[in-house]
Amino acid sequence: MQVAGRNVFLPLRQTVLGARRQYPVARQSKSAGTQTNVEQVPPSAAKCHGKMRGWQLHSYGDIDELQLSDKLKIPSIRSSNECLVRIRTTTVNPIDVAMLRGYGATVLNKMRCLPSDGIEFPLILGREFCGELVHKGMGVSESLPLGTRVWGVVPLQASAGAHAEYVAVPSYCVSPMEKFVEPSLISIKTIQISQAPDQLDDCEAASVLYAGLTAWSGLYVTGGLGGPCGATTSSGGGAHKRVLVLGGSGGVGTLAVQILKSQKVQVLATCSARNVEMVRNLGADFVVDYNDCEAMEELCKYAPYDIVLDCAGQGAQKAEELKYDYRQYITFSSPMLANIDQQGLVFGAIKNVGDLVQTNFKSFVQRGGLVKWGFFSPAPHGIEFLKKLVESRKLIPQIDCSFDFAELPKAFERLKGGHMQGKAVVKL
Repeated sequence: MQVAGRNVFLPLRQTVLGARRQYPVARQSKSAGTQTNVEQVPPSAAKCHGKMRGWQLHSYGDIDELQLSDKLKIPSIRSSNECLVRIRTTTVNPIDVAMLRGYGATVLNKMRCLPSDGIEFPLILGREFCGELVHKGMGVSESLPLGTRVWGVVPLQASAGAHAEYVAVPSYCVSPMEKFVEPSLISIKTIQISQAPDQLDDCEAASVLYAGLTAWSGLYVTGGLGGPCGATTSSGGGAHKRVLVLGGSGGVGTLAVQILKSQKVQVLATCSARNVEMVRNLGADFVVDYNDCEAMEELCKYAPYDIVLDCAGQGAQKAEELKYDYRQYITFSSPMLANIDQQGLVFGAIKNVGDLVQTNFKSFVQRGGLVKWGFFSPAPHGIEFLKKLVESRKLIPQIDCSFDFAELPKAFERLKGGHMQGKAVVKL
């Protein structure tokens, strides 16, 4: 959904344009009746007409609903704490595949639309990116100069995601990396800034934050692995705890294994047979093929687990099938949004409470532990925690495959095929 207000690029003589490239200037722009001071590096000549490429969704369905357009409006800066970033790489995550089918539409549409509006489409998917800062408001910290290479995440409720050359995201969702030149564009709000790693290339940088923050939130916010400090600071923690990661070879699983090992946690993991060696090389102490019944029985010897982390989309119902005890079973496949989609806000919320109570009663009686739902959380201290691990080379994202921007639907197909060995990256 577009809010009133747009960038206006005035025609300039070549000498003036060259001078502005060397010496960014402040100018005044009006948006929705307010004035905003912005500092900018002029975009490339191809972008001066205010158009960009992007993959849009005009109705929910399958991959064929994705439509590539080169005539989309570039997002405009509408406040002094916003930035414009040129995207170089993005990714496709399982949540993008789910949202393509309409997952969470009821709640997310309420969050993204004005009460008098109700406009849901078009949507642009994409939850994370790596790019270059080319334009910012005067309220943005001086620690984020123009030309800075940044990485960031896009909240679920944003109607314009990272599968385009520009996007709008909240302030705490972007961090600076090293500088570089060129590529495609994104509009970001930035207030809280932290120094990000320069040890990663563009594809790797775009592959950390969404899956990494999901794993971090599940372990430290939902699971309390590091106590109160682990949930509220970048300190991590959890030494000598025992955690079982279901689905250790996917985007979230590979990062969860590395996060846990960096904190001296005993890590066990499940994955398909072809991925066992890869997960073991990431640092897991014990890895089993989930199709091998005898090997799965070995997991009982290590019980009870402080946390069983479901990164394989098994859901809460899987907890009832486990043959070993645990203190917490945390799944990222929550039925919360799906229940509301099916039964509405009121009855869906009631069903969510009922499901959680019923599941936890069975779980506590059978295994002595609780079932919890984990969620992605773009917390600044979570980003800082991941950044520190990357800088110390204790966290290296795994890339399963990469595609050109025009081939983005192929990345969706790859995710639907399953058995991933890390992330699916899209290069602009």
